[in-house]
Amino acid sequence: MQSLKHFKRVATDWFLLGMVLATVLAYFFPRFGATGGNMHAEYVINIGVFVVFFLHGVNLSSEQIKKGLRNWRLHLMIQAFTFVVFPVLWLACDKLLGSHVPALLMLGFLYLCALPSTISSSVALTGSAGGNVPAAILNASMSSVLGIFITPWLISLVVGTGAGGIDLSDTLLKLSLMLLLPLVLGQLLRPLLGTFFSRHKKYTGIIDKLVILLLVYAAFCNSMISGMWQSQGNSVILTAFIGTALLLAVILLMTTSTARVLKFNHADKVAAVFCASKKSLAAGAPMAALIFGTHPGLGLILLPIMIYHPMQLIVCSVIAENYANRHRQQLSKAALEEAQAA
Repeated sequence: MQSLKHFKRVATDWFLLGMVLATVLAYFFPRFGATGGNMHAEYVINIGVFVVFFLHGVNLSSEQIKKGLRNWRLHLMIQAFTFVVFPVLWLACDKLLGSHVPALLMLGFLYLCALPSTISSSVALTGSAGGNVPAAILNASMSSVLGIFITPWLISLVVGTGAGGIDLSDTLLKLSLMLLLPLVLGQLLRPLLGTFFSRHKKYTGIIDKLVILLLVYAAFCNSMISGMWQSQGNSVILTAFIGTALLLAVILLMTTSTARVLKFNHADKVAAVFCASKKSLAAGAPMAALIFGTHPGLGLILLPIMIYHPMQLIVCSVIAENYANRHRQQLSKAALEEAQAA
């Protein structure tokens, strides 16, 4: 019943429904959202991305981050999974299965594996499961900043930096101007604007999601005009879904086992599993637009993270509920034993 409850909650999320609607609209009205179309997506999205990361900077609590600085083993594990283990898993899969998977979809899986962790869902799930919230905030925030530099670098290692690849220096400059600069500006203005935006956090979250939906719509519009979807067929969606599900299952098993080997307590184990297994669509969609530009295959490149996003929410919500129930039982048992001893 708990699993059904979490599935229904995610299935009725307006943002996830919006992603489906964005792809449908791109199918029927591709020219409107494509580069050079009437929506002027290339300008609207740049402004939206700048605003979103400014709001992230304003809402980022430096006090909470400082509280999470102590546990270096936990931080090292989370960042290593985010930027080392995920890409190594992709490398192994590429060697084994790369010849059987469309090249653009394989690039999409690489992009998924190179992305930073989420902030909001990692912290929310860690808190609901009785985990180490300050450590989750620190690691998710650190991951987002590191991702601005590490994600394009990881992509460049595979696609190259010359002709046909990405211009790494130009990409890092764009990412710094469009993502890091507004993040820093938001932090600097937090003393003045933090209280106001914290009272209206619900609306800043809506702006965040609307910009992502615009990015998804524009990416699929360009892909439709290029004819990429027509040439790939429906089998590519099934391949992406199966591959994403297997990746999530493997990474959850690995993070849980690693946290157990490192003998983390309950709070640190929860933070490790939820922060190290997450990948951010909120950061991934804007970064893709800056890294890959108007690449006609951008819709296919984004497909794995678009599937991974709702999948990780459903699965990790169920796991969080189980963690919370188990922790409550342990606390009750400990309290009972203490009372009996007294």
